[in-house]
Amino acid sequence: MLQAVLDWWDGVALWVAQIAFPLQFALVMLVLLPLCLGGAWLIDRVVDRASPLAGRLRDPSRRT
Repeated sequence: MLQAVLDWWDGVALWVAQIAFPLQFALVMLVLLPLCLGGAWLIDRVVDRASPLAGRLRDPSRRT
């Protein structure tokens, strides 16, 4: 199974390497831009939920 995935990935990489640069750029932007935006949104949500926990875990008697 893993070999089939690796073979598919090699085929995709070879196909991308053979197309013209402007098309490569457009393809990468169409794929990476949504992935990066989704990752940033996910990180934002995790930090928003973890911040109150970090505040409660801090020792209230210690002032810095």
